[in-house]
Amino acid sequence: MKFQALFFLLLLTCMYLSLAQGSYGNCCLGYVTGMKANVRKNIESYRMQETDGDCNIRAVVFLMRKRPSHKKQRTVCANPNDIWVQGLMDSVDRRMQN
Repeated sequence: MKFQALFFLLLLTCMYLSLAQGSYGNCCLGYVTGMKANVRKNIESYRMQETDGDCNIRAVVFLMRKRPSHKKQRTVCANPNDIWVQGLMDSVDRRMQN
């Protein structure tokens, strides 16, 4: 009986740890305060991050052009309430339409 209870407790602990590990896998945890002009030119697109079950903050995630030397595409997180971020989103939208 004690073995079964211990096994069940161990199983629940492992399940909890596996769920907790993946919760912040693709979320922004903070914002940048600004972006230089040469970095802004390398923005390819953006997506919105909402405060859902996984992510704690609302953010705009800018996706940068992938360089051949990098394995992953670089991202930059910014506050969607900042004026400069809204202007940058508009300029990316205009660039995508042309």
